[in-house]
Amino acid sequence: MDITVRESRAEDLDALHLINEESVPGVGTLTRDRLEALVADSAATLVAVDAHGKPTGFVLVMLEGLDYESLNYRWLSERYDRFAYVDRIAVAEAARGRRIGEALYAAAIEAFAGNRPVLLAEVNLEPPNPGSLRFHKRLGFREVGERWEADRSKGVVYLERTLSS
Repeated sequence: MDITVRESRAEDLDALHLINEESVPGVGTLTRDRLEALVADSAATLVAVDAHGKPTGFVLVMLEGLDYESLNYRWLSERYDRFAYVDRIAVAEAARGRRIGEALYAAAIEAFAGNRPVLLAEVNLEPPNPGSLRFHKRLGFREVGERWEADRSKGVVYLERTLSS
């Protein structure tokens, strides 16, 4: 499958919203309007498209210094001065297993290398997402902390990948 990664366009939004919702609970559910706002606040929203130009996945990256209510973003902001943060990465259900996630991460790493010292992400521990944790470790991420809800019903592990300068 021929995959190209490019910056998102306004006409991608409906497809990105559908991909996001197909990817729950690996990513949080969002309204279309909320996704549009996140894309607007992002430093980059990179979209994988197939040979026909159809979006098959996306990665949304935020930088430090935003007024963003995400508990994960706040946790990372308290510990890092400068960073690029993968708020979400999602791949269309029909396109999974085709290395689209790797292509999206490669594009994000290239986009922020030399600009930020680290690329940060989180993976669910509860509900568990062991495939995502293995994927991130294969891409060179290391664990840097955890955060749990008080009742332990939800938990995440935070990951860091050093970017070349």
